[in-house]
Amino acid sequence: MTGRNAPAPGPSRATPSRRRGSIRAVLGPTNTGKTFLAVERMLGHASGMIGFPLRLLARENYDRIVDRAGRASVALITGEEKIIPPNPRFLVCTVEAMPMDRDVDFLAIDEIQLCADPERGHIFTDRLLHARGRHETMFLGSDSMTEMIRLLVPDAEIEGRERLSTLSWAGEKKLSRLKRRSAVVAFSVDQVYELAEALRQTRGGTAVVLGALSPRTRNAQVEMYQAGEVDYLVATDAIGMGLNMDVDHVAFAQLRKFDGARRRMLTAPEIGQIAGRAGRHMNDGTFGVTNNTKPPDPEVLRRVEEHDYPPVKQIYWRNRALDFASPKRLYASLNEYSGRDELVRARDADDQLVLAALMREAAVEQRTGSRDRVQLLWDVCQVPDFRKTMPEHHATLVASLFTHLVDRDGRLPTDWVAGHIERLDRTDGDIDTLTARLAHIRTWTYITHRADWLDGAADWQMRTRQIEDSLSDALHQRLTDRFVDRRAAVIGRSRGAEGAEMLSAVNAKGQVIVEGHVVGHMEGLRFLPHEAADRREAKALMAAAHRALTSDAPRRVQAVEQSEDQAFGMTPEGRITWQGREIARVERGDSLLSPRCVLLSHSLSESVLAERVRLRAQSFLDGYLRRRLPALYTPAVSAADLDSPARGLLFQLREGLGAMARREARDNLKAMGDDARAALTKAGLRLGRDWIYLSGILDVKAVRARAILWAAASGRPVPEIPNTTAPSLPADRVPEQVWPLLGYAPLGPIALRLDRWEQLAAHLRNRKKGARFEPDAEFCARLGLAADDPALPGVLRALGFKQEATGDSPNAAFVPVSRNRGAKRKGHKKQQSAKPSPARPNPDSPFAVLQDLVVGKKSAQSR
Repeated sequence: MTGRNAPAPGPSRATPSRRRGSIRAVLGPTNTGKTFLAVERMLGHASGMIGFPLRLLARENYDRIVDRAGRASVALITGEEKIIPPNPRFLVCTVEAMPMDRDVDFLAIDEIQLCADPERGHIFTDRLLHARGRHETMFLGSDSMTEMIRLLVPDAEIEGRERLSTLSWAGEKKLSRLKRRSAVVAFSVDQVYELAEALRQTRGGTAVVLGALSPRTRNAQVEMYQAGEVDYLVATDAIGMGLNMDVDHVAFAQLRKFDGARRRMLTAPEIGQIAGRAGRHMNDGTFGVTNNTKPPDPEVLRRVEEHDYPPVKQIYWRNRALDFASPKRLYASLNEYSGRDELVRARDADDQLVLAALMREAAVEQRTGSRDRVQLLWDVCQVPDFRKTMPEHHATLVASLFTHLVDRDGRLPTDWVAGHIERLDRTDGDIDTLTARLAHIRTWTYITHRADWLDGAADWQMRTRQIEDSLSDALHQRLTDRFVDRRAAVIGRSRGAEGAEMLSAVNAKGQVIVEGHVVGHMEGLRFLPHEAADRREAKALMAAAHRALTSDAPRRVQAVEQSEDQAFGMTPEGRITWQGREIARVERGDSLLSPRCVLLSHSLSESVLAERVRLRAQSFLDGYLRRRLPALYTPAVSAADLDSPARGLLFQLREGLGAMARREARDNLKAMGDDARAALTKAGLRLGRDWIYLSGILDVKAVRARAILWAAASGRPVPEIPNTTAPSLPADRVPEQVWPLLGYAPLGPIALRLDRWEQLAAHLRNRKKGARFEPDAEFCARLGLAADDPALPGVLRALGFKQEATGDSPNAAFVPVSRNRGAKRKGHKKQQSAKPSPARPNPDSPFAVLQDLVVGKKSAQSR
């Protein structure tokens, strides 16, 4: 229905206000200095007021005007924030929050082309028709509004402005190929986050600007971009309204948006408004598409480049002469038509939709019996829903506000307000959670600025501001943590500079620094890079780090060479460390006692440097073995003091790493002279009944050193050795023939230390033959086992005992196993002695195991 067919309202409803002073319309594309001109004009008057489309822009320009005129002279008035000194000369506002009853010399409205916006257009149209300054009025916006202003405000002087820089089409580019200082535009939160994540992976990160963010969060994100911490910005069309940023290129990842009613293609003016953010002052800008978005039609591109937009033919209007006789009459007055074709009735705004929902509530209807109550109902309906929920959902809060205000003489209950506000004072949660809390607290910030509704309104305003600030800071941090890798951003920027070589170094902590960012660290002699954002970054990172490592290598090698042995160490696995980091391993050398040191993976590019480190590690290894095994490397007896059999015995001991079965040394022992025997005994030789070994080799440090020697010679892992000298160890840790090399002998499920073996053998020799045997605490302690250790029965079986089953206690005692396993034959005496004999071993005794070891070792020697 057109205005001509609608009922004719009173002429004042759509008729411009009577002229007061000059009216000037400054129209043109973005980046023409319109806002700067308006601020300068306002400061030239005794008083003034300027309305901006966004709270963010209002705050930005408030700060600039304060710097010029002083804080006491400037007020900031938005729905959520009011800073009003006692007698301000200038008022900086959002368009919706402008106090229209305030009389000022100068008045300006920015982005007047928003009269054609389906959602907010009626507010801007109302200001176009009725907002005037005493001496001067100025409308700023697109030149597409030229004809409409001439029609509705015929006495306005139209002034065109040329863009200070050119804006040109740059075509389609992949997201990963966008140049620095680019803004990527999308129209859904999900896609904004998706694009931001892609830029983090490929370019190190991006700032994010959404309409749902609080001004403080948006400012922080924009400042991060402006400061050069990131080179990219992903945003919705929120950047199109006057945000002043150093953007060189705007890339559209979408050209369709949901306008509140349907999804549609962007118009040429809308593309131009957003793309116009590219290029500031005298710097030219470009725009294009990305993310596989189809380019606009050539005609649209031409219009954007030439700023040639079709004139606005219709703008949105809503009746301002409202009827508060009843909710129904109020609603009807909102739906009246202007009576003019160019003024189209605005579609139902959020406040009108909430009013419609409340009119269906009986509790609300019962409380609207007067014009004042209806006026109050309309006031609460205009509480904004920053959460952007369904009107019916927001109506629940609005209904509570209205009923409380009516039932409590126009005041909200303090505890009810506190309950809603305080539960929002939490900064935990993800991005979506914090965004939702911010939307809630912004609604309550608006409510607290209604001083006529609250007791202690100033305190509540301060409280909601504190919560909003803390939530904004937390959200900014979450966005930064998720979408910014500062190190990758710096590396990518340096990589992008043609011919640039990134500054790199290795600091005293072993951190590798590239362009001021830690990109990896040294583990001993090896460089461990931190995770790179992509392959290209990894390549650049490694190249820069390589230069630092090459430069630092001689100093690091010198530090290794000059380190005392205390700086080195040996791990239980046989790895040599330097300053706590593994640098080398022990491998087979020329002989069992001469292992070789081999460097682990390292970042020393020159083989000469690597060999110098290896030689220092070899020196440590040699000293380590000599300190722990002095009896093998530096015997306390001179070969000149020994006869030939004694020297042969000493050679055998060195080959066995300090221990051998006595049976293997029978010939040398028989031929050895008394003087030589005494010399060896004085030097630490222990001649047991079954084993010969050197003193000191049973110490835990010596056992570990011998384990490393065996592992290096055999190519096997170093067996696990406990921190204390253990009487016994589990027998399955190494092959049984290896245990004597470590100073132990296998005994069933355990390996018994050689000195304990000799003590045990003596104990068994001294017991009565054939007697029942009950293992006591002393016996178990000699084995290094507890009385209830599950290995104990296996040890006793290896010693030639079996459990004796009795009626009283089947596990109480053990008896020797008969050597004669066949039937008892006439003329043969029953053997009952449990005495072991290595020369003629009982097959059920531990010395049979020793015999097998000796035979196996001799066979190996013969091979």
